[in-house]
Amino acid sequence: MSNPPRHGPASPGRRRCLAMLGGLLAAGALGLHTADSQARIDRTRLRDSMRQQYGEGGVSVLEEWLAMLDELRGAAVDAQLRGVNDFVNRRVRWLEDPSVWEQEDYWATPLETLGRGAGDCEDFTIAKYVSLRELEVPEPQLRLIYVKARIGRSDITQAHMVLGYYASPGAEPQVLDNLVTSISPASLRTDLDPLFSFNGSGLWAGGSSQSRADPVARLSRWRSAIDRMRRQGFIQGG
Repeated sequence: MSNPPRHGPASPGRRRCLAMLGGLLAAGALGLHTADSQARIDRTRLRDSMRQQYGEGGVSVLEEWLAMLDELRGAAVDAQLRGVNDFVNRRVRWLEDPSVWEQEDYWATPLETLGRGAGDCEDFTIAKYVSLRELEVPEPQLRLIYVKARIGRSDITQAHMVLGYYASPGAEPQVLDNLVTSISPASLRTDLDPLFSFNGSGLWAGGSSQSRADPVARLSRWRSAIDRMRRQGFIQGG
């Protein structure tokens, strides 16, 4: 896996991402209606969708993902976290959206990310989130977390997304990331400053334990990704 390039604070991609973060916080809620469901994948539809979009090479990667899920199903949660984190980090190469999708900000489904074999921080995080939900890790234990990531020892920061796993309400999260590929407690990730986190049920500002809003249809990119996931077969009956 390639690591993200270390650009300075004037990076257009980072400026756009930080501006988007400000807009989301101002909106007060996120469009994350997933019916509080695990992925409930339809494997036949997924294979057909992957074959249509990315050919047999894409299907081969999809089969690896499905095999990974089968191997981890019923395992201890620590093993599931490590297995999913390692798989996505290994199979996906970091590239900015304009290079992958010819768009400034595109939130890919796991099928699209695996099919292209490339994505940015949101794509890594969504793929891990969906994988763990399919393994029946409860939604309240998972949050997609927007952070400011400090680069090295400098004052340069970049907007970034990671996945947090919370063993219990109010617990310190374990961080699944593509910048630092080993899973570690949030207290050890002093390079990350949380801005807000979300899942299919709520939005939390910073490190707050209290959701500040119910999910509403405000975040069009996530809503679009959910719609595509339903069509591709991640959610049966969608």
